[in-house]
Amino acid sequence: MTISKNGPVGLAPGLLLTFGLAGAAWFLGKLLPVIGSPVFGLFLGMLAALWPRPAFFRPGIQFSSKTLLKAAIILLGFGMNLGLVLQTGRDTILLMATTITITLLTGALLGSLLKVGRKPRILVSVGTCICGGSAIAACAPIIKANDEEIAASISTIFLFNVIAAFLFPALGHLMLMSDHAFGIWAGTAINDTSSVVAAAYAYSDQAGSLAVIVKLARTLVIIPLTLTLAFLETRRELASTSTVGPAEARPSAQLNDLTAPADSSVRRFSLVSIFPWFVLGFLAAAAANSFWALPTELTKLLSQCGKFAIVMAMAAIGLNTHLGKLLRNGWRPILLGLGCWIILALSALGAQQLFM
Repeated sequence: MTISKNGPVGLAPGLLLTFGLAGAAWFLGKLLPVIGSPVFGLFLGMLAALWPRPAFFRPGIQFSSKTLLKAAIILLGFGMNLGLVLQTGRDTILLMATTITITLLTGALLGSLLKVGRKPRILVSVGTCICGGSAIAACAPIIKANDEEIAASISTIFLFNVIAAFLFPALGHLMLMSDHAFGIWAGTAINDTSSVVAAAYAYSDQAGSLAVIVKLARTLVIIPLTLTLAFLETRRELASTSTVGPAEARPSAQLNDLTAPADSSVRRFSLVSIFPWFVLGFLAAAAANSFWALPTELTKLLSQCGKFAIVMAMAAIGLNTHLGKLLRNGWRPILLGLGCWIILALSALGAQQLFM
């Protein structure tokens, strides 16, 4: 009897490897929360990738970087309180809409000027303007980004997270910002939760509490963003298949298959195949946590499992990343990330003065 490489036994070696790397990254992330466990997971995976590993690790690693990543996004929803976050989001909606729109447009324009690929351009832009690694993790399956594109984007976001954690409090004091103003600015302009917490609580406890709530409200933008991105990807796929003739769209071995309809290349694409169902799972989990009497211990456990699964996925992505190629091609995404980060910080200051 043969065992499928995609069965539980076939997945076990790769899952155990990513689990072990994630455990080490989780511990390091607790020691250095400014960096965070997901970034440690990514970097440990990159280091482990330098070791020539047997092929039987591959199925579990692929499962971790794709399927487990989507499941992790759903589990993270159990850590959300939709009522509190939506109330804060209502008060800051114009601020968020302005900063996110400006940053996304900056990413599109600057990425084009720097000749950054379409997928890294999208990932860096959404990671900067929304919530770092979580936004990248949610959008990557929709645009079918490969592991090197994901790794380059997360590495770029991480760089400016660390800078923001140290730079923002100093800038806030220099500009004589109130605790309330700094909390909103930090929650709006710093993308990763760990860096938001580090920067805002370094300023004051009041700024820290407000910044975390603003950050959670901003995180919910993942939902409309991913749905919009899925719609745009659907249109792009349909446009690309409709502009290719039937003979060009099919493999050469099928050119003489006269039984296939002329437009079969178009009909083979389906919205179901690209729709981000896991985002709806995330929304359902957040709603269940907010409106049903679920045990606190259960929702906390599920949310923590989601965070650990994210670290496992990042370790798997690192394992599939060629470090040398990433270093050679990484300067363009870094410049893109720098431009988006500066524009986000400045637009958040300006929009706060305008709307609040």
